[in-house]
Amino acid sequence: MELAVAVADHLGLDARSRDLAELTALLHDVGKIRIPNSIINKEGPLTEDEWAIIRMHTIDGEQLLSQVGGLLTEVGHIVRSCHERYDGRGYPDGLAGEAIPLVARVVCCCDAFNAMTTTRPYRAAMSAEEARQELMRNRGTQFDPNVVDALLAVAA
Repeated sequence: MELAVAVADHLGLDARSRDLAELTALLHDVGKIRIPNSIINKEGPLTEDEWAIIRMHTIDGEQLLSQVGGLLTEVGHIVRSCHERYDGRGYPDGLAGEAIPLVARVVCCCDAFNAMTTTRPYRAAMSAEEARQELMRNRGTQFDPNVVDALLAVAA
């Protein structure tokens, strides 16, 4: 969450967008509460059926947050797009480039950096330098180039 806010600040986002980045970073995976722990904590590779369940978490998150209403409805719309890819090969809607909300592009990149530098049941953490290199390799394909640049500037 702190990284997403720092990236938002570096990009010069307005106060409302900064607040949305903070809330979205906090809640972007809320839909995972509907995924069985056996899938979340699986040590080996996921099956195609398990991936299909994982890919639903953004839609589930949007639905859960929309039920709360108010500002969280807007956060839910952004949460839905947090696993879209800049090149359009993400999920759930296959959005690309500027069609992906900027806050979702920020959270996507920050979440990926965090995931890469954190040990998971299925793999060890990368070093921060290895994660930076991975962001650079995926700059313009998976991630918005401007967001990568901002993250690298604040995470230096």
